[in-house]
Amino acid sequence: MNTMKKVLLFFIFLTFAVPGFCNEFYNQYEGDYIIKNFKFNDGNTIENLKIHYVTIGNPKGKPVLVLHGTASNGASMLNDTFGHVLFDKGMPLDAEKYFIILPDAIGTGKSSKPSDGMKGNFPHYDYSDMVNAQYQLLKNGLGINHLELIIGNSMGGMNTWLWITKYPDYMTAAIPMAATPAPMSSRNWIMRKMIINSIKDDPDWNNGFYSQQPEKFQTIYNYYDIATNGGDIAWQNRAYNTEKTEEILSNKLKERINMDANDFLYQWDAARNFDPTPDLTKIKAFILIINSEDDERNPPNTGVMQKALKDIVAAKYYLIPASDKTSGHGTTMNAKLWIEELKIFQKELDAYY
Repeated sequence: MNTMKKVLLFFIFLTFAVPGFCNEFYNQYEGDYIIKNFKFNDGNTIENLKIHYVTIGNPKGKPVLVLHGTASNGASMLNDTFGHVLFDKGMPLDAEKYFIILPDAIGTGKSSKPSDGMKGNFPHYDYSDMVNAQYQLLKNGLGINHLELIIGNSMGGMNTWLWITKYPDYMTAAIPMAATPAPMSSRNWIMRKMIINSIKDDPDWNNGFYSQQPEKFQTIYNYYDIATNGGDIAWQNRAYNTEKTEEILSNKLKERINMDANDFLYQWDAARNFDPTPDLTKIKAFILIINSEDDERNPPNTGVMQKALKDIVAAKYYLIPASDKTSGHGTTMNAKLWIEELKIFQKELDAYY
């Protein structure tokens, strides 16, 4: 059966079978794909690995894969500052012209994760496992043989770097955002280890087989979020004196993450062996790299990106200038700040083909 027939039959099935149907975006559906006997990089196997996904758009349109960040899910990309800016009618990735796929990565959202029942016995997946599962969803589940574009943010950006090195012939173009093609290291990994260790060191942890949720990580994560998100200028404008700073901090520390501790730990730990650098010369897709000048997790002044660019044949690098409109690592989720670069990139692709 050819690819288009498989996709169209899939949507006929969804129309009648999926209770989660909604229509906020053009032709929006959600569903699950079960991968049989999925083998993880750590050697473990799950008999039925569930990958949840949302799709919007025209099944006959050019396929676009959208990848989310840590502690998030595919549907989170359909928000006002990202999804509506990109996928609404007349926008660069108009859902009436494109077929947009937004999966929940392994361990996140409604995909298989430790809190489903396996707890500490769930395989310790990594980003490569996430990408392998996404590939099987697209290739075997949706019958997609080639992507027009992959766009990913933060963890999704790192997943994008792995996609274009592991499956270099599978896509025409890619946009990795808020991510650097370098080993997970330095302050970025140290801060992640703080979260991981805060869970493992909790008296309630019990090697992942706890009877009540460990709580220590809640405070540690709030500090992590402050330290690695928000942007210098925006923070200074918000916390302009000691009193205001104390007020913001007090409110921030009261916030609680509605997430299972195992799920949270596994997601941050999944970055442990991320390193696409040995395979950068394999990239064949056209690349638009988008980072922010004030990204706390991917500081541009280290020279890491400039070094990586020497190994990539067809890449553009857009660094969003820091301003009172940027928010550090979170900047790239505001698509208005880089949408013009996307339009230029699309015109260049059209001219090439």
